[in-house]
This record gives sequence, structure tokens and C-alpha cells, in this order.
Amino acid sequence: MRVVVAPDKFAGTMTAVEAADAIATGWRRRVPAAEIDEVALSDGGPGFVDVLHAALGGELVAATVPDPYGEPVPATILRVGATAYVESAQAVGLHLTEPADRRPMVASSRGVGELVRAAVQDGARRVVIGAGGSATNDGGAGLLAALGATARGGVLDAGPEGLAGLEAVDVAPARHLTASVDLVLASDVDHQLLGLVGATKAFGPQKGLSEAELLVADGRLQAFAELVDRKVAAAKGAGAAGGIGYALLLLGATRRPGLEVVAEAVDLAGRLAGADLVITGEGAFDFSSRSGKVPYGVAQIAADRLVPCIALAGQVLVGAREMRALGIEAAYSVVERFGEERAFAEPAAALADLAERVARTWGR
Repeated sequence: MRVVVAPDKFAGTMTAVEAADAIATGWRRRVPAAEIDEVALSDGGPGFVDVLHAALGGELVAATVPDPYGEPVPATILRVGATAYVESAQAVGLHLTEPADRRPMVASSRGVGELVRAAVQDGARRVVIGAGGSATNDGGAGLLAALGATARGGVLDAGPEGLAGLEAVDVAPARHLTASVDLVLASDVDHQLLGLVGATKAFGPQKGLSEAELLVADGRLQAFAELVDRKVAAAKGAGAAGGIGYALLLLGATRRPGLEVVAEAVDLAGRLAGADLVITGEGAFDFSSRSGKVPYGVAQIAADRLVPCIALAGQVLVGAREMRALGIEAAYSVVERFGEERAFAEPAAALADLAERVARTWGR
């Protein structure tokens, strides 16, 4: 039996590499003769650079950049030939700050801009930015400031609070710096920047914005967009990573689904050729998985090659009908099988045990 194991990270407990290893370990206990190909994946959020480095090799270039609140944080730029890969979450990820310490009204995306600047100054001709999992909701203003953009009447790198009173914004210096570079926005969402389906409304609560702050922050981003380019604010992906997508699109970036970028890099389609089964997964498998998430993308690629796809997840929050609409034959939950306490205390061991149980049904 030939099995491709292709999960995303299990947020807060395991990287994609660790999750793939756990699933493969459990599967082999039940089906020792199985040929297993482990393919760690990412949708552009946390783990983007690590997954690509494991697949492509290349050189990791160390950098130190500001976190959302200006404190230094280590990050890496992956160089593969003339292409540089940057991960927004390394600089401004939500995971960098404990929930009680999050201050989304002042959180800045400047650190991501500094990574892009470093990649350009290092000679990259193409920069791919994985945008996801950010603690910021500043419309990418901080990123633009790091690349040279200036403002009158406000501060670009101080979160939504800093955008109060803006009178003018000049992004020409940032466009000049990146003019000779192909920018690619790799994101897991296609939300626009503003409004009911925009970045603030959709993702602000998980970043710590209160109901009152949601209205204020969205208003600040609207005023910012009116000064810069309102049309781009309505583009797909502009709302990615709290508006980092908007800033990159302003600079001429091409938007691509993060999973698509990674799937091409790891040749997922080629590795599925001749497979009997593909196993994907993530921390929480729910209907939002349709919006650029790894399980849905893996299922679509598998369907094109007539390979059945199942999912192992920390939690499964969809029913059978929704699951099949996503292209998943069956989904299994660590929490449902072993309880929440063990799922968080022993995530790898619990996932391996779940994989062993599932192999009783799907292994041969």
C-alpha cells in the first residue's frame, strides 16, 4: 500500500513536519509494509518557510526584525536561487504573544516589511511572502513604512491607532524599492480589506479586538485606503494577514493561494501519482477549510488523480455532508477519540494512536 501523508500544522501543538511524522508512525504500527511518503504542507501561515526549506533546500538567512510591538524577534529568509521566501508569522505571528498581552490596536506589520526589504537588498529577484496567522490589523501600513512609505498627520507603523488623523500617504518610495522585484502574496484567504467580509470583521476578534474596536479599526483602515487606493482594498486577498495582503497588492504583488505555492514546490501532484490513499489534516477541520486551507486543497488535487482522501484533525467540526463537499471521504478527531486533555498534553502520541486506529479501516 502506498500512502501520502500531507497535513498542515496542528496550531498550538505540532508543526506540519511533526504531524506528518506522527501520522506515519501510527500507520506503520498497523500496516508495517506500507510505503509512506511524508509531505508537510502550509497554507502560507506559520511553518511556511520550514516546509519549503524541507522540500527545496536552499539557504536560510537569519534576520532580526520587530515583532508587532517593536520588540526584536528572530526570523529567517529562505533563498532558493533568485527567489526569497518570507513568512509573515515569523515576524508578526499571533502565536508570538500570549492572549492577555495582545494589543491589536497598536500592533504593526513593520517586521514583515523589514524582511521583504532585507530580501530585496540581498539581491532576490522574486520574493514570495506567506501571509497568514498575523497578530496585526493595520492594513499593511507598517510593512509599507519599512519599505520607505511616508505619511502626514499620522503614523504608519503604530497599528490602527497610528492611522488616526492621517492626511496623506506616499507609497512611491516603497514602490520604487520593489519595482525590479516580482512580489508574490501567498495567502490562505481571499477576503477583501474592508467591510462585513473584510479583514477586521472576519479575523479581528481572534486577534483581540473588542466589538467597539472592530468598528474603530475598520474605520481607520477605510480612511487609510481612501488616501492610498480604495479599489485595491476590494481585491481578493487584500484582507490577508490583517491587510498585509493589501500592502503587497499595492506594490504590484501577484496573489496566489498559499497551498498552491507550497504544493507546486513539493510536487504534491507528482507524489500522488500511483498512491492508494492520501491523509491530510490540521488542528481544527471545519467548513472554513474551504477557504484556501490545506485539507481542501489536498482533497482537490487528490480528486483530480482519483486518489481517496481522508483527514485526521485535532477537532472535526463538520458533518458528513459538509465533509464530502470538501472532497474528504472521512475525518477523524483526536479530541473525540482521546479527549481534550490528552490531545494537548500528548499531541504527537495521540495523533499517532489515532492514525493506528484509522489504519484498521483504511489500511491493507
